[in-house]
Amino acid sequence: MMLLVPCDPLRPRRPDEHLAPEAQAAREAGLTVAVVDHDALARGDDAERAVAPVPSGGTAIYRGWMLRSERYVRFTDVLAKRGVTVRTTAEQYRRAHELPGWYPTLAAVTPRSAWTTGADRADFDEARLAFGAGPAVVRDYVKSMKHYWDEAAFVADVGDGDAAWKVASRLRQLREDDFVGGFVLREFEPFTSAEVRTWWVHGGCVLIGSHPDTPHDQPPGEIDLGWLTPLIGALGLPFVTVDLALRADGVWRESKWATGRSAIGQSASSQP
Repeated sequence: MMLLVPCDPLRPRRPDEHLAPEAQAAREAGLTVAVVDHDALARGDDAERAVAPVPSGGTAIYRGWMLRSERYVRFTDVLAKRGVTVRTTAEQYRRAHELPGWYPTLAAVTPRSAWTTGADRADFDEARLAFGAGPAVVRDYVKSMKHYWDEAAFVADVGDGDAAWKVASRLRQLREDDFVGGFVLREFEPFTSAEVRTWWVHGGCVLIGSHPDTPHDQPPGEIDLGWLTPLIGALGLPFVTVDLALRADGVWRESKWATGRSAIGQSASSQP
């Protein structure tokens, strides 16, 4: 088994400083560690060069900053030419990374959602009318702009078409070329706790910890995940992280999908 991590942009033969401790731990555990050029992969301009340091043959796990789904496809394709099989396939990555892929399985435990397949006003209004009325959070398939809450995330009432479109348009403007898929409307649910990050391997939870955005807010002593375990198992994914928060009525909810692969990007990756 081989661990692939992004290289340090200034010292390309070394792991990115954020991943260096994990790379060292992997080496000590007997794994081969190789670096890849994440920036080149993200640009999509030279994937072959980006993976040049990776030894040929074997199975690999990618632990790194998130990539667009189409970039991940290219990443796995060039590795395959080197005889390297990535543990999370391109299909699994897209299914876990983009909301339309995982939402049907987790619909019962996450805010009600509707989404578009395009990014113009007509597409948005169609999704908005299907959603109904009430408050919502707007995002794209992989990320919101929660740090611009009032101008690019929160919609007080999706029944107000002009106001909702103003928020969606601002989100699109801020995301620029990073905008993925289409618009997503997520029903606003009032949460009373900081988010908790959970890590899952082969459908089983292996770790519960604080969210990277609130590292000093530790999770409660025990969280019963019996309600979530069969749903994560049903996804059939080798690795996922899921963010949870306690709703005002005392029910734990999936607050936002964190990552669907051994990647960090949004969490170690900042993805709301």
